[in-house]
Amino acid sequence: MSESDGPRPRRRGLRNRRVTTVAAVPETGQSGLDAPEPAPRRGILALLERPLTLGFVATLGVLGALIIGVALGSITTLLLQIALALFIALGLDPIVRSLERRGMKRGAGIGIVFGGYALVAAAFLFFILPPVVTQIAEFVEHLPQAVDEMVTSDWFRALPLDLQVAFAGGVHTVADTLHQPETLAAIGGGVLAAAAGLFNAISAGFIIVALTLYFLASLDGMKQGLYSLVPAHDRGQVAGLTEQVTASVGASLLGSLTLSALNGVVVFFIYYLAGLPYAALMALIAFIITFIPLFGSLIFLVLGSVVALFSSPTQALIFLVAYFIYIQVESYVVSPRVMTKAISIPPALVLIGAMAGAAMLGVIGVLLALPVIASLLLIIRQVVIPKQNLKV
Repeated sequence: MSESDGPRPRRRGLRNRRVTTVAAVPETGQSGLDAPEPAPRRGILALLERPLTLGFVATLGVLGALIIGVALGSITTLLLQIALALFIALGLDPIVRSLERRGMKRGAGIGIVFGGYALVAAAFLFFILPPVVTQIAEFVEHLPQAVDEMVTSDWFRALPLDLQVAFAGGVHTVADTLHQPETLAAIGGGVLAAAAGLFNAISAGFIIVALTLYFLASLDGMKQGLYSLVPAHDRGQVAGLTEQVTASVGASLLGSLTLSALNGVVVFFIYYLAGLPYAALMALIAFIITFIPLFGSLIFLVLGSVVALFSSPTQALIFLVAYFIYIQVESYVVSPRVMTKAISIPPALVLIGAMAGAAMLGVIGVLLALPVIASLLLIIRQVVIPKQNLKV
């Protein structure tokens, strides 16, 4: 073998490696250096490539949303009754718990609380509602005469001329509106509609009472069922937060109801002792208006004084001074004792919540606005803010 024959096996080996390397490259087109085929698109991108499928899915989504909206709209009354019954149960629960702490069983405490509630409702229906209805009719009937007497009085003529014109014009407008045939027809239609819906109102009342009894009796079981849905390592925190929320809601509702009832009683006695008419009517109006926390008493101070002016400025001044003194006593003595467990809420949020609740649900919305805002503030303070503080 010559020296020129030596390197030949080495060349064959290199050639073999070259062939093997080329063979290992996948055939993806004309050459092995072409890019691989892109993966198929999924999700929204795939739907965008198929406009008919996208339109069909969107149509199904819209139809589903409409069906859900119609279903919720048809059971809005039932949902409102359930929410109201739950809030009433939370408001009555502190009284039942106080009876339990004195050694009474929960069932007996619930019976006593509902017995007191039935007595109050019966007293309202038989002793308060009839004079209120009578005084509403008397107020509408005698309003024009009262306006004429006020305009011709000496104290009214002593006011500045611009103030006389503005006040008398506004009062005359209200009086004329109340005595227009259209207004009377609307009032009559409203009375007929209310009479026609009396059976539904009674049925709704029974449903709310039954649901309140159920919620009040099974409140602890409902809480335990809620805790079981939470992971075990978070149950302690959720349980503590839930107890604070329910206690705050109960204290807010019970406190608001107590303060409004006290306002109604005080207004009734001030009007009665001062010799002013419409004492029962004004007491009921005060009870409703003072559900608005912080601002309700001030609103009724102005309203009650204006109504008292139709009788005499002396009686109006007596009411103004007496009720203003009560507002001070309520703010600094009564309210701190009644609202001990309630959460402090900024006045701006109180006003916004009351207006929003009144716009959505009327008086019931005003009553529920404060507990809802208090619960949200408690969750923010106990959960959201601590988590944000940990983010450094």
